[in-house]
Amino acid sequence: MDNIVETINYSEDVIALWQEAFGDSREDVLFFLNNAVNKSCLCRFDGNKLCSMLFLVDCTVNSVNYKYIYAACTAKECRKCGFMSELLKYCQSKHGNVLLIPANEDLVSYYNKRNFNHKVNICNIVFNETGEIKDYLFEGCSLKEPFALAYKGE
Repeated sequence: MDNIVETINYSEDVIALWQEAFGDSREDVLFFLNNAVNKSCLCRFDGNKLCSMLFLVDCTVNSVNYKYIYAACTAKECRKCGFMSELLKYCQSKHGNVLLIPANEDLVSYYNKRNFNHKVNICNIVFNETGEIKDYLFEGCSLKEPFALAYKGE
């Protein structure tokens, strides 16, 4: 796992990959990066190229500590290479309890196959962030009734 780095520092590559994947403006990305307090970025490189990344934001669910996965994405030319699966497995082994809100039905299946098998009511997720950041963390889901999927560590 030498190609995976967890950092609190952000490069232009992180901003560019976020924009490519989600179509957000630079200002929106910088708003998150500059205002979310309890976060880190997990990056998967191929050589010097950033291929996949996700953000980990501290949260609790029913008073249990979790890492919330946000803005998980892979560069277009690096998709289908297993890089995101590597990042998710790394999260599970290093952090134990992790969860995310799948953006659509296809991602529900994708995450289920990667051991995110516990359904969590999003009302039970508590962030120690500003209200604006909390709102930001719940955006982007097209499910009719959004929910979180959790991996519970041993």
